[in-house]
Amino acid sequence: MKTVSEHNSNPLQQGKIISVRGSVVDIWFEQNLPPIYTVLYTGAHKEITIEVLSQLDVQRLRGIALTPTQGLARGMAVETAGNQLKVPVGKKIIGRMFDVFGNTIDHLPALSEMKWRNIHQSPPALSKQSTKSEIFLTGIKAIDVLIPLERGGKAGLFGGAGVGKTVLLTEMIHNMVGHSKGVSMFCGIGERCREGQELYHDMKEAGVLDNMVMMFGQMNEPPGARFRVGHAALTMAEYFRDDEHRDVLLLIDNIFRFIQAGMEVSGLMGEMPSRLGYQPTLETELSKLEERIANTDAGAITSIQAVYVPADDLTDPAAVHAFSHLSASIVLSRKKASEGLYPAIDLLQSNSKMATPGIIGERHYKLAQQIKHTLSQYEELKDIIAMLGLEQLSTGDRNLVNQARRLERFLTQPFFTTEQFSGIKGKDVGLKEALDGCERILTGECKDMPESAFYMIGSIDEAKNETEAVKTEK
Repeated sequence: MKTVSEHNSNPLQQGKIISVRGSVVDIWFEQNLPPIYTVLYTGAHKEITIEVLSQLDVQRLRGIALTPTQGLARGMAVETAGNQLKVPVGKKIIGRMFDVFGNTIDHLPALSEMKWRNIHQSPPALSKQSTKSEIFLTGIKAIDVLIPLERGGKAGLFGGAGVGKTVLLTEMIHNMVGHSKGVSMFCGIGERCREGQELYHDMKEAGVLDNMVMMFGQMNEPPGARFRVGHAALTMAEYFRDDEHRDVLLLIDNIFRFIQAGMEVSGLMGEMPSRLGYQPTLETELSKLEERIANTDAGAITSIQAVYVPADDLTDPAAVHAFSHLSASIVLSRKKASEGLYPAIDLLQSNSKMATPGIIGERHYKLAQQIKHTLSQYEELKDIIAMLGLEQLSTGDRNLVNQARRLERFLTQPFFTTEQFSGIKGKDVGLKEALDGCERILTGECKDMPESAFYMIGSIDEAKNETEAVKTEK
């Protein structure tokens, strides 16, 4: 942990604790009350960190502890050098794992001679933001064709446990590094310690750790730390965008835990809750974080955020406010995962604001609409097939079902990050190849090929080659 005077030569200011209630601490200063967001240090060895959240009067302030408060008592001395919470930035942070204070937590040697930056930064000015709507290609067919992501935009990933959320995030990191030599930033808010450790080792084995930075505010940490970890991760991401002019892929898991930490802090501070117990400042707090994620003339921070929906209620204030910031929603389906159709994306429930003819082009738009129409009609026919069988359908409906089933299988894809488990070589598929494949299936060109030939392949030519190879063997 950094000491009070580290990275700063300001004179120390002294105060004393007048009350402690859980993580909330009231402190008295004789004069010159520290501003909001100033970091204070207290405890026997100055190991307890407190951030100022409100000024009660000319001599008293109220702060939230970012570390456990065991051992705190009234009358204890408090010191501050007038700094805000800072994190290290620079090329040296790549490949490392940090906590909210900028300390490395990967059991590797500590970083030395680093540049430190405040975690509270303003969003980029509107004059510096790029007005161009550009597509962010992921190399994943289902996403690039039907749910195009925006460069410098925010995509929400809705899914429960075991449907392939982390695998999808890991694959995007892998492809991002391959496509644009960008940097990936993983921010775990309210993560379980076990999940963080597993993810770190998975990234290491997949060989993508050398181009990414990880930061965690784990579930066992106080709400103050979890509430600030998103801002700390964004400060690191902004360095790569603004100073090095590189594209950054920011993965946040889970944005709901950020809102939940804010709710806990608000409750501890004694603020009157709004609807369903959420903090009255929910929209402002989320906006302060989300608006810093932007596409500027220097580079772009593209964010993919896991969003937990409480009790599957999309009218919950947390979900409603998260939706208002997103440019794409990717819904993962347990049913698809159980059928082995990975990535298990529910293509009909997922949507993107970028899927308009003016941005993706007329051909791509029409093709995406045709795919969705085919899949939705197949969904309607499933009940009839279950009751009467495929034979009872008209010839036109049978052809539609065959097309839909081939499309479903063609939109599966082997991932680089799962090679060691599946034994199938990962595929990075370009948008042109993905669109060509879908078009050929919809025109009926592939109706004589078996469905199994389309499962877990890259381009459509692989299905053709596989069918020819089977015919030759016979």
